Amino acid sequence: MCMDSKDTKVRCDWSTSDPIYIEYHDTEWGVPIGRPTSSALTSDSSSQSSRSGFSSLNVSKDMSRSDKSKSESTEDTVSEEQIELARRRDDQKMFEFLTLESAQAGLTWITILKRREGYRRVFHNFDVDKVAAMTEQDIQKALQDTGIIRNKLKVRAAVNNAKVYKEIQKEFGTFCEYIWGFVGGSTIDNARNTMDEVQVTTDESDALSKDLKKRGMSFVGSTIIYAHMQASGMVNDHVTTCFRYEEVKGL
Repeated sequence: MCMDSKDTKVRCDWSTSDPIYIEYHDTEWGVPIGRPTSSALTSDSSSQSSRSGFSSLNVSKDMSRSDKSKSESTEDTVSEEQIELARRRDDQKMFEFLTLESAQAGLTWITILKRREGYRRVFHNFDVDKVAAMTEQDIQKALQDTGIIRNKLKVRAAVNNAKVYKEIQKEFGTFCEYIWGFVGGSTIDNARNTMDEVQVTTDESDALSKDLKKRGMSFVGSTIIYAHMQASGMVNDHVTTCFRYEEVKGL
C-alpha cells in the first residue's frame, strides 16, 4: 500500500507519492460516471433518468441555489433541463476518460495525467461534437501542440472515436446508457485484497472492446477498456485496505 506521510491514509500502490497521482486516486478513480440510478428523483423523472443512464448525484451538484429552492418546493422533482444537463456532462466526462485512456496506450498513466490540460485544450474540453468536427487542419495543428503526446495515429483516433461516440449516443440516447449495459447497470465490486489480484482484462472488457471496434473505434483494446472501466467506476478495483474502497463502494 502507498501511505501518504501527511495524512497517513493507505492507498492503492499505483498512486505512488506523486501529488497528481494521489489527487486523481483520491478524487476521481473509481467514481461512477453516469451510472443509471433513480434514487434521488421522483417517479416520472427517475424513470426517465434511469433510461438515460446518468447519475442523480451529478444533478444535485449541477443545480443552482434557485433550482434547488424550486426543486424543494415541488417535492424534489428534477426538471428536464437539469436531467439533460447531467446527461451531457456525464457523457462528456466519459468521453474524456475514454480519450485519455486511448492516448495512454503503450505509455504510463502519469504521462497522460501530466498532460491532461493539454488534451483538454486540444480537444475542446472533450466536447464530443467539436472533436468530431475537427478538420485535417485542426488535426495538423494539434500535432504541433507540445501539451499532448503528438502521436498522429492517436490524435486521428480521438477524432474518429468522437464520430463513433456520437453515433452511439444517437442509438442509445447517451453513451453512458450504452456502456453501463456491459456491466448490467451496476458497479462490479471486485473486493481485491492486493494489487496482484487485480486483472488487466475481463470478459466484460473483452465484450465492450469487441463491440467498440466493430462500431469503428480504435485504440480500444481490452486492456485499455478495462482501465477505462476502472477509472469510470464501472468496476471498483480499489484494494480493500485502501481508504477509498469503502468510500467508492458507498457511492
